[in-house]
Amino acid sequence: MKCTILHETRGRMRVRTMQGAMSLRQADILEAYLRQIQGITKATVYDRTGDAVICYDAPRTAIIQALASFSYANEQALAPEHSSRAMSREFEDKLIASLCWRGMKQLFIPSSVRTLITVVRSVPYIKAGLNCLLHKKIQVPVLDAAAISVSMLRKDFETASSIMFLLGIGDILDEWTHKKSVADLAQTMSLNVDKVWKETDAGSVLVPVADVQVGDRIVVRTGGVIPLDGKVVSGEAMVNQASITGEPLAVRRTEGSYVYAGTVVEEGDCTICVEKSAGSGRYDRIIRMIEESEKLKSATEDHASHLADQLVPYSLGATALVWLLTGNMTKALAVLMVDFSCALKLSMPIAVLSAMKEASDHHLSVKGGRFLEAVSEADTIVFDKTGTLTRGSFAYVGAKDAPDEEALCRVVAICEKYSTHPIALAAMRAFGNLADGIEVTDSAAVPGKGVRADAVIDGKAVSCLCGNAALLRDAGIAFNEVPAVGTVVYAAANGVYLGCAVFADELKPDSADAIRDLASLGIADTTMLTGDKRAIAERVAKEVGISAVKPELLESIAAALGVSANALKDYGVETAGDLMSLLVRLEDSFGIVPAADRSGLSLNPKAPHAPKAAMAIELWAEKRAQLENGEIDAWEYEDWKASL
Repeated sequence: MKCTILHETRGRMRVRTMQGAMSLRQADILEAYLRQIQGITKATVYDRTGDAVICYDAPRTAIIQALASFSYANEQALAPEHSSRAMSREFEDKLIASLCWRGMKQLFIPSSVRTLITVVRSVPYIKAGLNCLLHKKIQVPVLDAAAISVSMLRKDFETASSIMFLLGIGDILDEWTHKKSVADLAQTMSLNVDKVWKETDAGSVLVPVADVQVGDRIVVRTGGVIPLDGKVVSGEAMVNQASITGEPLAVRRTEGSYVYAGTVVEEGDCTICVEKSAGSGRYDRIIRMIEESEKLKSATEDHASHLADQLVPYSLGATALVWLLTGNMTKALAVLMVDFSCALKLSMPIAVLSAMKEASDHHLSVKGGRFLEAVSEADTIVFDKTGTLTRGSFAYVGAKDAPDEEALCRVVAICEKYSTHPIALAAMRAFGNLADGIEVTDSAAVPGKGVRADAVIDGKAVSCLCGNAALLRDAGIAFNEVPAVGTVVYAAANGVYLGCAVFADELKPDSADAIRDLASLGIADTTMLTGDKRAIAERVAKEVGISAVKPELLESIAAALGVSANALKDYGVETAGDLMSLLVRLEDSFGIVPAADRSGLSLNPKAPHAPKAAMAIELWAEKRAQLENGEIDAWEYEDWKASL
């Protein structure tokens, strides 16, 4: 892209594109492109002039090179479809049009015509005031109608026109602020996935997410974000569900597994049958959640709104009193004009929305003013572990059961050299140099287990393995299963066990300070919820100063249901939230609903597939009874479940 530098200071430049004015979409694309460049701290694009203001801490030449290599055609995917720029432009135009009309009317339209326009424009305001009175309410619309009516009765049409002009400007600004805050907050939280590969008779085609319907099949490959909820119908992939569960380790998803919007495919390819369309997707749910948050007003907002209406009678009374004491309608009308009920009523919602937007800028999601206000009274904070107290990334802790640690680490580095798995990245950071100069002739991931690789070391062909215990078991290699606080990666070369490398999630350097700061602010109790192992959870809690730990939630859920944790994982259940999602999907078709006494689940006989569900539950109860009576053992019961 060709552009000219208009102004430049240290770390800041203003450039103008040679194309002049941009379309709104072009401005969004350029702004998104600039913001994702490393070294650019802030970028703002002005579509009307074609200017871009760039703040940076990278070398100046790098910024110029980035501008020179930019192309709208190549960078379209960077800009989200949902942008607040068009909405802002709409309100800018409304505001400018209102100001221009006001000026033109004063300069070019005769006084008699202006009077007629004022009378016509006053009708909605007077109607709103009368409507309040008919419902026996004395609220802000009554005040507005009174001020306009009194001005017109005094034949002061200019004052009445000014009042309506200012009220109109206030309405525009209020709506603009509200909608922009909502749009910005929603955009911050959205997936920003616009297109997806859809399977058709003619092959895979790239289509907008909005065009994907329930039942369609989409393909998501390594590194791709899953844009819609659905079930895997073919392929195998390691899916990072950190956005859903908070756990950094990817989980294996095979045919029949459920996957969620917002999760990422780290390894493998999979074809997904969509079960929720874009209209019920994450972005839309976020928009609705934020808009509904207006119903969840804080006590302060409610109080301000009621106070504004309660002040109206006093304002009217003060106006009447001034007129009685002075006999001067101008002074009385001045009292009416300076009433601050409108400002009080409008300022609180805007303040709350601004606070929510500020929180979102710091990666905090607040559903409504009520919850924002409740934080001030909190005495207990519940933390997730991964990504909150820890970095969500792994670091090498050390080796176990390894006579030659260097040989062990070299094999792990060889296997993980071309992998993007979090453990692989941690291994390459720690000892990736050990694989330098070694020719890797073949490398293949074993989904859910590890990596196989062939290499030439010191002129000899070596077959390498690294992964979990299942990988070595499948290969028939004898090894010692090592208990450790962390993730254990076993390694073998040419069928010989070399030991294991231990990796653990890194603690954030400021986590302990944050816990201490909360304690100084009066937060007496801190609790950590995690699906991780108890030993890991307790280690993290001890290091940061957490007072209570509730680990292994998945195991607890499984125990409460009387099933294995692996059985839940097969259905995509990793957390209590996942379980809830699974159960509610059974409500409409199978009639699985909460029991009346809230102690468990019951069956709604009116559901379409309730008879099938009843038969299945009866069979399940029979098998459970056989197990408890000793007619079958635990292995037979598990075999029965596996056969379903």
